[in-house]
Amino acid sequence: MARIDETKPFLPVNIAVLTVSDSRSAETDTSGDSLERMIGEDGHRVVRRAIVRDEVPAIEAFLRDCVADPAIDVVISTGGTGITGRDVTPEAFEAVLEKQIEGFGELFRWISYQKIGTSTIQSRALGGVAGGTYLFALPGSPGACKDGWQEILRWQLDSRHRPCNLVELMPRLKEHLKAAG
Repeated sequence: MARIDETKPFLPVNIAVLTVSDSRSAETDTSGDSLERMIGEDGHRVVRRAIVRDEVPAIEAFLRDCVADPAIDVVISTGGTGITGRDVTPEAFEAVLEKQIEGFGELFRWISYQKIGTSTIQSRALGGVAGGTYLFALPGSPGACKDGWQEILRWQLDSRHRPCNLVELMPRLKEHLKAAG
């Protein structure tokens, strides 16, 4: 269970929100709106928000741009994680990721199973790291965004979460780049 150590400082992180969709617009992006609201309510900053089509080059370009931006710590996408022909978010993420965080997708599907049963097998939610930036792909429904944020990411992106969290690892995410340089 989540345990917050109130003796530690809260460190807000800068987050980019990406909606992957062929049909959503700024006016109809309820999942992106939901993520932006929850992120802000938990004290973090949404520093970039975009909607791109379900196309690997467009998704990959957005992710690479965010990874190259030192002002972005985390990218959370919504949409395109299913199994239809147009669902290509995981393929775009895999082209960018240096390391996968397998436990993210596993835990997301376990949480989802409690709510939607075996339909959770249709989700290819995933997480990982590239260039010192965390990347997470959630399904496109507001409910899935709520589950991913409230059940996993809000805790792992809280510097006070114990026994450990992703924020405390941020200074070490680029160690391999320094060693190679």
